[in-house]
Amino acid sequence: MKATIYHNPACGTSRNALAILEASGEAPEVVEYLKTPLSRERLVELILMMAIAPRELLRRKEPFYDELNLDDLALSDDQLIDAMIAHPILINRPIVVTDKGAQLCRPAERVLDLLANQVAISTKEDGGIMRVE
Repeated sequence: MKATIYHNPACGTSRNALAILEASGEAPEVVEYLKTPLSRERLVELILMMAIAPRELLRRKEPFYDELNLDDLALSDDQLIDAMIAHPILINRPIVVTDKGAQLCRPAERVLDLLANQVAISTKEDGGIMRVE
């Protein structure tokens, strides 16, 4: 299975996860989910693969989060998924899928658990990737 990263190139964490994947020898399929939105079925599949609740995948820093009152605990999983489908920016990133599983890779180093070929990385004080070997 070819690795897939659901990626936002404007996100440093997403860029770092992609760099780690590439340094491991992977040539991942890069899905820029803001340009090519996920289908509802694929989003649900990813949530199930990651074994998380939809609420855990929400990006709380986005204005839509507050505008749509997504912190309301009365909202159902289906309502949260509908919000992410309508506004893909609400989907936290990066999501990485390999033969070893799928996970939200925040911080980017979480991608290491999904690699077939391990790599050595150095991190900056702020948690950013300094060097991938």
